[in-house]
Amino acid sequence: MTPRSCLAAHCAAILAFALGLWGWHSTGWFLAAQSAPPQKKTAKADPAKVEGVLAAAPKGQQGIMVVVNDEAITAYDIEQRARFLGLGANVGEKAKESFERIVKDEGAMRALQEEVVRANPGKSKDELVAIIRERLRTQAFDSARAVLFPKLRKDAKEDLIDERLRLQSAKKHGIEVTDDDIKAYLKLMADRNKMTYEQFAQHLKGMSVDIATMGEKFRAEKAWRELISRRYAAQVSVTQRDVDRVLSTAAIEAGQDTVELQVHRISLALSGKGDQPALTKRYAEAEALRRRFGGCKTMGELAKSAPDGKFEDMKYVKPSSIAEPMRSMLLSAKDDEALPPLTTSGGVELYAVCGRRSVAGNDAQRVKAMQELQSKELEILARRHMRNLRQEANIERK
Repeated sequence: MTPRSCLAAHCAAILAFALGLWGWHSTGWFLAAQSAPPQKKTAKADPAKVEGVLAAAPKGQQGIMVVVNDEAITAYDIEQRARFLGLGANVGEKAKESFERIVKDEGAMRALQEEVVRANPGKSKDELVAIIRERLRTQAFDSARAVLFPKLRKDAKEDLIDERLRLQSAKKHGIEVTDDDIKAYLKLMADRNKMTYEQFAQHLKGMSVDIATMGEKFRAEKAWRELISRRYAAQVSVTQRDVDRVLSTAAIEAGQDTVELQVHRISLALSGKGDQPALTKRYAEAEALRRRFGGCKTMGELAKSAPDGKFEDMKYVKPSSIAEPMRSMLLSAKDDEALPPLTTSGGVELYAVCGRRSVAGNDAQRVKAMQELQSKELEILARRHMRNLRQEANIERK
């Protein structure tokens, strides 16, 4: 059987087992496809691909695209950043979708099969199938990248503008990330990928990304974090009540409690018919008690001063045992604070939070929740600072 007939026998299998032919995990394929050597071509260069040639040219040969407070951003910078962003983009999934579309096109598959056989005389069946598979992968990747890269270039340009502003602002405040800091970070990244620094640099180069691009992004991010922490850390205010609220919400959803609340309650029951006027009167009495509230130590005496008032020291209760909306109100309250009266089917209740204690074993969760809440507040302040920098900056787009 000739290679052509052998290959024809396998064409149906290629169409039927597209995902099997895809082989590697999408992310692995993305990296492998980018690092694969380009196919040799004898035809005259297509003018439409000049942009790709420019991307590979030395930095000095590129035109200036943006000027940020007298600092230039070149086309090379933007292309490199776009390629770097592409490493974390959903290119693999897009390429997989493109691959599936291609293998379902019987006409295109037949044409590809005939072209491969003509161009590779003497190759075995397995060798021809391997060539087809690699051609399909490369074609799928090119199609996916063509769709995503316009947006990646746009994102890269804005990313670089922000980066310049971050570094400029950090420098004004005496913050500078050294080349040694960057080298240490890149070596760490290489170690995590089980490579030497040189191997890691070559690996990125195989994907058309200069390792310096990763280093400069790290420089800006590290300087920015230090700047924001130095300028705004003192403004961040996260209380234990905030932590309680976050942990309790998550814990209640999981059927657990991370904090117990010491609660006092005064109950004002309805008498007689319990109609709306009676309920309104009892609510006004409860509100008057709340205005006279002088701390949890006064709750017992307040209850005695109200007609048919009943005081109860509920000790430490689990938030999950209390119905909403009182549960959330108690969690949000300060210690030694009386809450607005709550109407119930039996009358009106007045609650006060007198203390709280953590459920044993959740100290690590509390530390983590506190750090996450602080990070969120810092991020809000960081975004505001960046907006201000952009408004004040002289940004000239070519």
